[in-house]
Amino acid sequence: MQADKLKGGQELLCINTTKVYDWIINEAEFDITLDDVDLPNDLDCDDIDSVTCEVEPTDYTVLSREDRPFVIDGTQVTLQQVLIQKSFDVTVIVTTNGQEVEAGTFPFSRCEKVILCAPEGTDITIDYTDVDCFVCVFNCDDATPGASLDLGITVRLCQSIQSTFPVTVELFADFCEPRESIQPIVSGCPEPIRPPQCPVLFPTNSNE
Repeated sequence: MQADKLKGGQELLCINTTKVYDWIINEAEFDITLDDVDLPNDLDCDDIDSVTCEVEPTDYTVLSREDRPFVIDGTQVTLQQVLIQKSFDVTVIVTTNGQEVEAGTFPFSRCEKVILCAPEGTDITIDYTDVDCFVCVFNCDDATPGASLDLGITVRLCQSIQSTFPVTVELFADFCEPRESIQPIVSGCPEPIRPPQCPVLFPTNSNE
């Protein structure tokens, strides 16, 4: 069986892909407290101009999911209450004489419940579209050996949360064709070809 060039005609294809069961975008805020953060480089409280922070997501874990009944547009449905634990690293930065000095990086975790169509077997994925933090309050203590900070920090998240599952779908589609080359080089490469198909055997059209 001779392979055809890409041009012309559609084929019935089976594609491995990911189905999105549900998708929400929401905003969350967490408050954290850090006590006795040592000032770096033997600084004391009088040396501090300002204290700022940076936050970096590190991991998340689905702790549980529980079925919950809901009535949506007059129809009763069963959704899942998903408990997610999110982990982050917060870096505290002290500014002194115009210079920024890191006072340390501190891990923390917070939990959040969301309602999704996320039955057992689906995966929960989180993409952070925006992550930010700011120091709400800080107190500096010179009394102990080596100055230290007590900090109240707020972390703000914008996040995209999806429940997904791998599926195999059937569809009619054209094979993609390459664009024209931009560089003025004469190529002796052969055109890409469509691999031989076995439409009589696989895939079969489930609508027939």
